[in-house]
Amino acid sequence: MTYGYIRVSTDRQTVDNQRFEIERFCIKNNIKVEQWIEETISGMKSPEKRLLGSLLAGVKNDDLIICSELSRLGRSLFMIMSILNYLMNNGVRVWTIKDNYRLGDNIQSKVLAFAFGLSAEIERDLISQRTKEALARKRSEGIILGRPIGRKSSCVKLSGHEKEIQELLNKKTSKSAIGRIFGVNRMTVDSFLKERMSKSS
Repeated sequence: MTYGYIRVSTDRQTVDNQRFEIERFCIKNNIKVEQWIEETISGMKSPEKRLLGSLLAGVKNDDLIICSELSRLGRSLFMIMSILNYLMNNGVRVWTIKDNYRLGDNIQSKVLAFAFGLSAEIERDLISQRTKEALARKRSEGIILGRPIGRKSSCVKLSGHEKEIQELLNKKTSKSAIGRIFGVNRMTVDSFLKERMSKSS
């Protein structure tokens, strides 16, 4: 299966440009794109929150993904390396037009896959180390981390919406649905209701 992957942040014209580049490349190399994936979303979003996530979950050994350049897969080097490492470990080929990468089942790609995986692991360790150092520095400066002892969450997002929430509850609306309406999770709704009820009783 051959996939054409296109991603832009906002500009529709760029989508057309990327598709033209891929189509011209495929004609020149006698390749037929069997499925197109186009999305308008920031490359900083994790693959799971993009159509790319569905593509990664569905590709199989010897499938081919063609995109205009590696930056279409993600905006950070760490994300791109993780994606490429996953694809190459699963035998999926990745070809880019502007970068002229031909990643597949060859020794060069296997070396790159190892490098990508190692780099991603090093980056994770560096992020973890930087976080630990920052927390240690704040502790040494006397900054209290986390929620103060004895202080409960105020559920700020729900404060002031008591009447609306009560009306939704009267209509038998589930806590999960209420959470989606106000942009919080079900546990926050549950905690808010318990806190409000304990104060009103």
